[in-house]
Amino acid sequence: MTEAPHDAPTELELARKVLRIEAGAILDLVDRVDAAFTAAVDLLFGCRGRVLLTGMGKSGLIGRKIAATLSSTGTSAFFLHPADAIHGDLGALQPDDVVVALSYSGETGEIRRLLETIRRVGARMVAVTGVPESTIGDAADVTLDCHVDEEACPLNLAPTASTTAALALGDALAMALLVRKGFRQEDFAIRHPGGKIKRLMRLEQLMHAGDQLPRVEERTGMREVIDEMSRKGLGMTCVVDGEGCLAGIITDGDLRRHMADARVLEHAAGDVMTKTPVTVSRTLLAVEGLNLMERRKITSIVVVAPDGRVEGVVHLHDLWRTELF
Repeated sequence: MTEAPHDAPTELELARKVLRIEAGAILDLVDRVDAAFTAAVDLLFGCRGRVLLTGMGKSGLIGRKIAATLSSTGTSAFFLHPADAIHGDLGALQPDDVVVALSYSGETGEIRRLLETIRRVGARMVAVTGVPESTIGDAADVTLDCHVDEEACPLNLAPTASTTAALALGDALAMALLVRKGFRQEDFAIRHPGGKIKRLMRLEQLMHAGDQLPRVEERTGMREVIDEMSRKGLGMTCVVDGEGCLAGIITDGDLRRHMADARVLEHAAGDVMTKTPVTVSRTLLAVEGLNLMERRKITSIVVVAPDGRVEGVVHLHDLWRTELF
């Protein structure tokens, strides 16, 4: 095994140097965020088709990440491998699309071979390159300069600082588009239905609906009301009018308060219900629903449509199971 020279930096010194170089590469981009960046955002915002990221090698890996970030923040994007593209996959390119090409040298052969087809189809192009005056930089509608003074690699060979700079520039584009489009937390939640980002879950993902929804009509007798509450197991039931709109709710607490009336079982649901229950929209964030229920000291909230129809019920236990608190 070859020993390191005595004057070689220690691993900790090298790690710190790598981080300083990569951090510096990003900071150097700040002064290069100019009219070209705004033009790139304009082009991507106005795209009526898809945004296609392309790049070879490490640049391709960065392109995949940028495409994923764009897709999750409201911009339809996917990665097109340039080597596959020149062997038929370029058929996916449409006139309304925008290509974002990543090539630090600006001379990547596989991407250069795409340029004629991109122009022939009529698609637009943004280049992210360390050499703006390169073939790819010159061919683009908008060119973003991600030049770095040095790589973090001790040999100054492996793409390190340059790929970090390109990734940061891609994130900047995605975030600028997010704001331009008015993208909201609720929109982000729609694109993450698995609920991994639990604070962005919406009540529609948790509510009891359909056959699971406890529901009776105003004229329903109390014996049937109690049976419905027992079957659905939420400690409450919605009371609806003839059109399915919410008229009130009956909870276990309502039943206890009426038990002093010996004739309570002779009443109808409309006689016992609470007429002004807490209601919410299905698009309310789950964490906001949890805060509302804790603040109002209630265990269930009714989800209603804009026209007043009952869409579902969310119980406090449903929210606790999401580990929101």
